[in-house]
Amino acid sequence: MSSTLLQERRGAVAILSLNRPEKYNSFNREMALALQTALDACAQDDTVRCIVLTGSGKGFCAGQDLSEASDVANLDFKKMVEEQYNATILRMRNIEKPILAAVNGVAAGAGANIAFAADIVVAASSAKFIQAFSKISLIPDSGGTYFLPRMIGTQRALALTLTGDPISATEAQQIGLVYKVFEDDVFAGAWAMMAESLAQGATRGFGLTKRAINQSLNNTLQQQLDLERDLQATAGASADFAEGVRAFLEKRKPIFQGK
Repeated sequence: MSSTLLQERRGAVAILSLNRPEKYNSFNREMALALQTALDACAQDDTVRCIVLTGSGKGFCAGQDLSEASDVANLDFKKMVEEQYNATILRMRNIEKPILAAVNGVAAGAGANIAFAADIVVAASSAKFIQAFSKISLIPDSGGTYFLPRMIGTQRALALTLTGDPISATEAQQIGLVYKVFEDDVFAGAWAMMAESLAQGATRGFGLTKRAINQSLNNTLQQQLDLERDLQATAGASADFAEGVRAFLEKRKPIFQGK
């Protein structure tokens, strides 16, 4: 287990904390691969029903550690982006469990876009988001050019990525990049409550919903309607659906098992 990633279990919640605080949790290869390994383990563990991604110390993630990319002449950009970032984003989107990004501080470059690849993004009021790539003549990676236009529109996506202007957590919420913002002193408790609520929810239905929304980004209306029909049949055959109906009829809170 790598020291660059802290892992904690709180019941059915798995908390993954990027842990290079002296570097504002900027990515090196070791941390990227450790995160991927942890995501794989969470995907395979039926007792994990919600995943939280956060940062240690004052920052969430400052993107790529540029000291690891300083040998420009010999840097293999394709290998680095494919193995460290693309592989992480695909894992996050394909895991059929809710992933909550708890952005506790600055999220810059790949750090911002990895947060936006989560299913739900919450932020501390002091957090900032920066598309820092243009400052060193790079393009947004880690899904930035895919998610940003879909989340906030082409013009805003271009404005943020071309200028590299930082935006506050509140502004990020206003334009649709962040779901909720909490004051710093209650942030840890607030995201923990959200994660626990998700972990107690209908995990099977959550996973199918995530699959449907992922595919909607590229489907026609007819394709999406067909997908909804098929996935609804799958959801309707789940134990959680049966429990949800029983609980409704019995006027009690459902006890979902994630099956």
